[in-house]
Amino acid sequence: MTGGFVLVVGPSGAGKDTLLQMARRELAACPQFVFPRRLVTRASSVWEEHDSIDHAAFERGVIDSEFTLAWRAHGHGYAIPGACLGEAADGRIIVCNVSRTVVEAARERLPSVSVVEVTAPREVLAARLARRGRGDDADLGARLDRSREILPLVVDLMIVNDRTPQDGARVLIDFLQRKAKVMYEI
Repeated sequence: MTGGFVLVVGPSGAGKDTLLQMARRELAACPQFVFPRRLVTRASSVWEEHDSIDHAAFERGVIDSEFTLAWRAHGHGYAIPGACLGEAADGRIIVCNVSRTVVEAARERLPSVSVVEVTAPREVLAARLARRGRGDDADLGARLDRSREILPLVVDLMIVNDRTPQDGARVLIDFLQRKAKVMYEI
């Protein structure tokens, strides 16, 4: 049985990583779910857990097709580890935070792709980005405007993450459990 991918997208500050962490904890005992750590060409932080990779290793990985998905944004390289393809081939559901710019390529190349968009009102995004205090978030207005310029996607679920993290996570977890039920009943 082939598994699939759930791609979580949305603007910076929407709370994607928070919801993914909560879903990972809740579904830890469910072997059908895999929540891979992204590879990013910057240091990890309390706001975004990932594995760091230097720019040269990222470029080599892209050239050598070592990643399931890879993209560049905000001056950094981001990738989903190549092992995720094997996990999906083994029937698992891979749940990961990606850029919306790679969704169409993912739909063409990967099995059973679903897209979850996590968003929040502009003032909520601005407050969250300001709290992070990360240097590459310095021009908050430009960053927020950029998120509005991106073309809309067809999504399977939209989460407006403007209440508690637990509320948003519950919606995501319910969606993942429904997807698993459908995939594994077939």
